Amino acid sequence: MHRFSIWPIALLLLGSTAPALAVAPEAWEQWDRSDPKATLEVEHAAWSDLLGRYVRPHRDGVNRMAYGEFTREDRAALASYLEQLSGTCVTCLRKPEQRAFWINLYNALTIDVILDHYPVSTIRDIDISPRLFSQGPWGKKLLRIEGIEVSLDDIEHRILRPLWHDPRTHYAVNCASIGCPNLIPEAFTAENMERLLDAGARAYVNHPRGARVEGGDLVVSSIYDWFAVDFGGSDAGVIRHLKRYADPELSRKLAGIDAIDGDDYDWSLNDVPR
Repeated sequence: MHRFSIWPIALLLLGSTAPALAVAPEAWEQWDRSDPKATLEVEHAAWSDLLGRYVRPHRDGVNRMAYGEFTREDRAALASYLEQLSGTCVTCLRKPEQRAFWINLYNALTIDVILDHYPVSTIRDIDISPRLFSQGPWGKKLLRIEGIEVSLDDIEHRILRPLWHDPRTHYAVNCASIGCPNLIPEAFTAENMERLLDAGARAYVNHPRGARVEGGDLVVSSIYDWFAVDFGGSDAGVIRHLKRYADPELSRKLAGIDAIDGDDYDWSLNDVPR
């Protein structure tokens, strides 16, 4: 039995310690509609501006968010951006526009939730999800899109993961934690999507919190455990994924490795150090 197989059952029984770990991707058919001939483009400049000013690269390779520096005016700008997204006809968009829409919405909602409860030491302390044993904000309906309430779980596990079937989704959506792939300082768009997804994958895979070889043992981020199904469903699948984005140094260390020996994740808030 491979090492990932018992996790969904155990987590369902014991209570989740990450966003909907026991939830397999299941497409929400409502959002599997688009207009391939549409010319409408969603404006993300306000979100890009906020990211550019408050995302701070740190010397340890982890991007931090300066939550404590947000001004009243910028909180209002974030609220206005979310209101703009709420009023968007998503099913009227082309598929590439939809993908950027959902990624940016997920990240903007996450930052908004953190700011509403700041200061906190971890997003898991924001216990507003309705499910029994749940931690964090992921299950709470936070916004209406086309009159339908959506949660962070809905966006990630019922829309982005099942409708695009791309493991790089995990490098795009950010859970406001040190262990998470970096929140990048620009908004996703249909035009920059592939570039940002590939850059996010390379940055995370080649950072120690993504993958590292210690004494011949491979230790990976728990993301590859929790969402193993998105990475081939096995150790071999995860390792193939790592090798695809690994820089030469990591590639050399991965040569001959055929099993994962452990995983970890840092849930500390990705706040700017004080």
